[in-house]
Amino acid sequence: MKRRFGDRKDGYRLRKADPLFRLIPYIMKDRNDAQVFFEDRVYLEETDRLIRKLRKEGHKVGFLHIVIASIIRTMSQKPKINRFVVGKKTYARSNISFSLAVKKDMTEDSEETTIKVTFEPTDTIYEVIEKMNDEISKNKKLGDENNTDVAAKVIAFLPGFLINWTFNLIRFLDNHGKLPRFLTALSPFHSSVFITDLGSLGINGVHHHIYNLGTNTLFISFGTKTKEQFTDDNGVLKTRKAMDLKVVADERVVDGFYFATALKLAKNIMAHPYQLLTPPDNVVVDDEI
Repeated sequence: MKRRFGDRKDGYRLRKADPLFRLIPYIMKDRNDAQVFFEDRVYLEETDRLIRKLRKEGHKVGFLHIVIASIIRTMSQKPKINRFVVGKKTYARSNISFSLAVKKDMTEDSEETTIKVTFEPTDTIYEVIEKMNDEISKNKKLGDENNTDVAAKVIAFLPGFLINWTFNLIRFLDNHGKLPRFLTALSPFHSSVFITDLGSLGINGVHHHIYNLGTNTLFISFGTKTKEQFTDDNGVLKTRKAMDLKVVADERVVDGFYFATALKLAKNIMAHPYQLLTPPDNVVVDDEI
């Protein structure tokens, strides 16, 4: 899509949105003013079946890959959840990207780093597995540092007043669409979704705040699997595995009904993920750009 005056390097200005949504960023100025909390449960019968199938094919895959692939597929059909608000203006993001924190080793003293992976709306579960695993493998090597780590160490070395000045400058440039591309590329706060998998720590998901810095609109968290008892149509008591998803969203980008339908679609894809083996039939473009 060709860029026009008022667009950013990482997004397209909305020009056809409801006037109310032009006013909302002036009413709720910060992202955490506009946080809304969603929670839903995904049943894992077909999900676990697909994960076992992919593992037999030699793929290193888990529920994290299914969630990411499902959100990508949802954004390909519900692109308005991939918007962001910055500088009191709303934009349609020009890519789909996920940020997550990665421990280099599962110990308390191990280093932690943050990675960001960019995807195409047509990506299947196979592309998601490959891109995610490549990036995680590169960043799990002990002693290695990515560009985000280096930038954080350089800024942290400064005295407090210069750290404060640096982040004020970053916010100012970001609000005016002038933040250099290399900074938005390495910043985990400039992505579609921040996601965390707490299952490896043995705890449940949490409702995690979204950050005022940057452009993240969604924070998704999940943890350990749970078992739920239910009665089938014949009155027989059975048990099924499930996963609880916790989602925090910036409500300024679109109305709650749209968010709810997008979450319902994402949940359906996670529960019936075989559709992720092939690309979507079509990709929907945000019609308010």
